[in-house]
Amino acid sequence: MNAPQDIAALKPPVAAQADKKSGPPVPLLVIGALLLAGGLGLGGRMWWRSQHLVETDNAFVAGRLHPVATRVAGVVTEMRMQDNVLVKAGDVLLRLDPADAAVQVERLKAQIAQADASIATSAAQIAQAKAQAAATGSQVAQAEAVLARTELDAKRSQALFGAELRATSKQELDAALAARDVARADLAARKASANAAREAVAAAESARQSANAQKSATQAQLKDAQNQLGYVEVRAAADGRIGKRTVEVGQRVQPGQQLAAIVEPETWIVANFKETQLARMKPGQKVHVKVDAFPGQDLLAKVDSFSPASGASFALLPPDNATGNFTKIVQRVPVKLVFDADSLKGLGEQAARIVPGLSVQVEVELGE
Repeated sequence: MNAPQDIAALKPPVAAQADKKSGPPVPLLVIGALLLAGGLGLGGRMWWRSQHLVETDNAFVAGRLHPVATRVAGVVTEMRMQDNVLVKAGDVLLRLDPADAAVQVERLKAQIAQADASIATSAAQIAQAKAQAAATGSQVAQAEAVLARTELDAKRSQALFGAELRATSKQELDAALAARDVARADLAARKASANAAREAVAAAESARQSANAQKSATQAQLKDAQNQLGYVEVRAAADGRIGKRTVEVGQRVQPGQQLAAIVEPETWIVANFKETQLARMKPGQKVHVKVDAFPGQDLLAKVDSFSPASGASFALLPPDNATGNFTKIVQRVPVKLVFDADSLKGLGEQAARIVPGLSVQVEVELGE
């Protein structure tokens, strides 16, 4: 008997439930509001970053790498450098066999001694030739005096023979003329001897100059050979760590052959930014750096300088845009970024593990 009353009592709640289902559910409204707020926040963040930051992951750590090479050929007899160890500028890294260079030095020293002997011989020859020239000069003077006397005698005999009294005979005249001719011939011979003596002095002087020139050339060769002897020790060109060692004891090396590399501890970042990102960048701006090798570590740097040309301009085969098939591509310009020293100190000993070649991501703050 109470069943109709129970059914009637249930009708109002059903109507109330129908009224509640007529609008969107509250959880959906909350989720939609959250998504809208998140989208606005994300869009606002992206807009803010586009106005205040420029970033790129086309960046890497760079440093100075000094090749270790020898100037002379030889066999490695001693090895002092080990992989990845620290060295100081001037440290001996390896030694070559000095035997060949030492023999060359001794040979050139012997040639210099021989040149000194030649110079001494030339000096003696010069002295002898000068003495001979002086003697022939005296003989020329004597011959000139004899010629002058014989010419006077000849003139006198001619005068006496031509006079009416015939104060002299034809025989005496002929003797005077013959004596004059002999004196003339003797003077010519003496002058020829004097000329030969002077030429001998000049030849001796030339020989001495040639010996001096030969000695100077040999001394230059000796200096070069001594330098070559010094080059058998290969020394470090800078402070740093040894890497890429490719030589062992007993190996024969050639001049210019790279045997290892010295990597300096100083590092920086080369970031290749798009040309469209450079308008508001300037030296001194703050940079946030994330090194892939140290996830979670945020380092600081600053913009140091800009490359004078795009990266493509320094390529081995630069693109030729005048061929008629030009396609415009956004170019990238290398920018040098310098680490902040205090930021590196925060890494402690791990700072030494920031080495050339590591990949990094950078964000440049465009504000002042």
